[in-house]
Amino acid sequence: MHIEFRHLRTVKAIHDTGGLGRAADQLNITQSALSHQIKFIEDQAGVELFVRRSKPLRLSAAGQRFLAAAEAILPQVAALEAEFDGLVAGRSGRLHIAMECHACFEWLLPVLETFRRAWPSVDIDIRAGLSFDAMAGLRKEEVDLVITSDPTRGDAADFVPLFDYHPMLVASAHNPLAEKPFVSAEDFRGQTLITYPVDRSKLDIFTQLLTPAGVEPAALRPVELTAMILMLVASNRGVAVLPDWVLHTARSKADFVIRPLTAKGVTRRMFAATRRDDATRPFVAHFIRLARQEAVKLQRAPVMP
Repeated sequence: MHIEFRHLRTVKAIHDTGGLGRAADQLNITQSALSHQIKFIEDQAGVELFVRRSKPLRLSAAGQRFLAAAEAILPQVAALEAEFDGLVAGRSGRLHIAMECHACFEWLLPVLETFRRAWPSVDIDIRAGLSFDAMAGLRKEEVDLVITSDPTRGDAADFVPLFDYHPMLVASAHNPLAEKPFVSAEDFRGQTLITYPVDRSKLDIFTQLLTPAGVEPAALRPVELTAMILMLVASNRGVAVLPDWVLHTARSKADFVIRPLTAKGVTRRMFAATRRDDATRPFVAHFIRLARQEAVKLQRAPVMP
C-alpha cells in the first residue's frame, strides 16, 4: 500500500470540513481530483474510508484509523518543515560554546540569558574548552563557537575580536608586593600563585610573563572559583593574576591591592572563533554583538586601586 502525505491531508480535510466540495476548496484542488484520490486510497487499502450517502460525509471505521494516523503524522511533518525553514532562515539552530577562559563564565552568563530570550529556538550549551582541544572541536562541529585569547593561524575559522583586557596581579594589602607600583616576573619567585585549575599554557601569567622569563613561583595552588581565589588572596595565602574586568566586582574590598604586570602592563584580546560558514548566521552575529556589549559594561566600571 502506497500512502503519501497528500492522502493523509485529504482524509483529514474531508473530515474537518464535512464534504468533498469544501475539502477541495481548502486543499486548492478540484472536487474531481479529490474524488480520484479517495478512490486511489480505497483501492490500495481494499476498504472504504467513508460511509457513502451520509451527510455530512462520515468516516468509516477504517477511515477513523486513517484519520488517527493523519492527526499523529501531519503535525510532526509540519514541525519538521518549520524547523528546517527556521534553519534556512537563521531563526533556529545550535550554539554550543567552548570556553578557553575559566573566568569568562561570569561574564558570559548574562550574555546567554539575553540571547536565550531573543532566540528561543536556538539550542544553547557551554563546554569548558580547558579539558579538550576546543579548536579541533570547532572543526569537527562538536562545538559552534570558541571563546579564546589565542587565535590560531591556519585554522578554517573566523576570529572576531570581542574585547581587550589586562591581566593584573591581586595581592593582599599585607603582602610586600603591595608596596610596588607594578610587578615583574622575578617578584613571583617567593610567592604562592593561586590559579584556576587549568594547564599553565592557558594561563596569561605563565604565557605572558613567567615562562618567557624562566621564572617559577614558590608554589602553585589551584582553585576553581573566582570568589574563593579572592578570599584566599585577601587572607594573604598567596597572590593571583586575574583579568581586570573580573576584578571590578571586588573594587569595594580594601583587603587586597591590584597592580599591573610590568611597568607597561600587559594587554590581551578575547576572540570569538566560529566556522567561516557560520560567521554570518543571524543568531551567531547577534551573540557576538551581545558579548561585546556586556564587555563594555564591565570595562566601564573602575578597577579599585
